[in-house]
Amino acid sequence: MTVAAHEKLPTIYFEDEFPNAGGLISYGSSLADVYRQMGLYAGKILKGAKPSELPVEQPTKFRMAINLKTARELGIAVPPRLLATADEVID
Repeated sequence: MTVAAHEKLPTIYFEDEFPNAGGLISYGSSLADVYRQMGLYAGKILKGAKPSELPVEQPTKFRMAINLKTARELGIAVPPRLLATADEVID
């Protein structure tokens, strides 16, 4: 049991796996997309590109997952507007 769960603290995580394991909310970029981009950068460097000349890129896709069971256990009412924008709702 985590400290947050024991103390009944709402938590927000960076990866979808956390709400699937009982966390309240996650919001962040897809790690698969980040790893793919790292591979593309490595490929460019191995082909001779100078790392200092490669552009800095930021994620453009973000995902939100909400665990309603955890919200109920914490006594939190999740606003319908937030539920409507979530990519995944776990009940």
